[in-house]
Amino acid sequence: MGKETNGVLARTSDDEVIKKQEIQEAQANMWKFVFGFTEMAVIKCAIELGIADFLEENNNNEEVISLNQLSNALGCCSSSLYRILRFLINRGIFKETSTKNGEIGYVQTPLSRLLIKEGGNSMAAFLLFESSPVMLAPWHNLTARISSKDNGRPAFDAAHGKDVWKYAEADPGHSNLLNSAMACDARVAVSAIINDCPEIFKGVNTMVDVGGGDGTTLRLLIESFPWINGINYDLPHVASVAPHANGVVHVGGDMFNYVPKADVAFLMWVLHDWGDEECIQILTKCREAIPKDKGKVIILEAIIGEKEENIIRGSNNEKLKDVGLMLDMVMMAHTSNGKERTSKEWAYVLNAAGFSRHTITHINAVQSVIQAYPS
Repeated sequence: MGKETNGVLARTSDDEVIKKQEIQEAQANMWKFVFGFTEMAVIKCAIELGIADFLEENNNNEEVISLNQLSNALGCCSSSLYRILRFLINRGIFKETSTKNGEIGYVQTPLSRLLIKEGGNSMAAFLLFESSPVMLAPWHNLTARISSKDNGRPAFDAAHGKDVWKYAEADPGHSNLLNSAMACDARVAVSAIINDCPEIFKGVNTMVDVGGGDGTTLRLLIESFPWINGINYDLPHVASVAPHANGVVHVGGDMFNYVPKADVAFLMWVLHDWGDEECIQILTKCREAIPKDKGKVIILEAIIGEKEENIIRGSNNEKLKDVGLMLDMVMMAHTSNGKERTSKEWAYVLNAAGFSRHTITHINAVQSVIQAYPS
C-alpha cells in the first residue's frame, strides 16, 4: 500500500496501517454499543413467542422444523419471524438448516435452550425481569445519580418514586418477576455448588436461607443433601406465597432485625444489594443466629478484580469474570448503595461483622463461594 510522491512510491508506514485498523475497529465497536439494546429486545421477543419451547417440544429425533411450521404454530408473520431468527442465528442462538423437503428449517443450540421458559437451566426468567419496563427505566437516571458528590437520589427511586423492595412489595406482578428471576439463577448456581464443592454441606443439620425468595435454592440443595432441614427466610409478602417444598419451612421477617437460628446461614446474591454498613448489620444478625463453635455463613456472590492466578483456567469463573463488572453497574442502577466487591472489600465487611476467618472457593458460576466463621 502506498502513494506516489514526486515520482517516488512512498510506503505507508506500519504505524499508519495499525492506526487505520484501530479506527475501523473502534467504529465497528461503537455501532455495537449504539444498537446494543437490540440483542436484549430480540431475545425477549423470542422468549415471549416461545420459539425455543416449540423447537424443544417438536425436535424429536433431531427433526428439523420448517419456517412455515414454526410460523403457523406460533401465529407469526413468516417473513418477520425469518428476520428475527436470522438475527439470532448470527449470534449462535438457534441454527438454520434444511428440512428433508429442502425448505428452510431450524434446530436448537446449547444457547437457545437457555431460552426455554421452564427449562432446568433456563435463563429466560432472568432476561424477562431485567428487560421489563420497570427495570429498564432506572438506567435513564444513572448520569443524574453519579453527577452529584453524594450519589444523589438512587436511579430506581428517581424513576419510580420508591426503592426496588418497596416497589416489589406494592406490585405483586413485579414481585413475581423478581422471584422467578432469582429462582432462575438459583438453578444455575446451586448446580455449580453441588458439583464443585458438595463438602461444604457435610454435617449441616439446619440451614436458613436469608433472602431465599420462593425457596428454590433450599429445595434444590435439600434434594441433594436430604439431611438438611431448611428455613426459607424472606420478607413476609414473599414468604407468604412461597410454594410448599419438602424439608423447607417458610418464615417471614426482616433480616436487619433478626435471622432464625440454624447451623448455617446461607446468602446468595443478597449482600451485593446493600452498602457496607447494611452488609455488616445483616452479617452480624447471621453471626448471632449460628453456633459460635461450629456455625458458619455461606455467601454466594461475584468477586471482582480477582488476579489472573486466582481464576480457575477453563472455568466459567474465568469466562464470566466481566459479568461481575456488568453486575456492578446493575447494582448502581437498581439499588441505593449496592455494589459488587473485591476480595479485600469482602474481607472488610466480614471482619467488621465479627467473623475471624473466611475462605473463598471459585466455582463454575458467576458467583464464588465465601465461607465465614465466627471463631
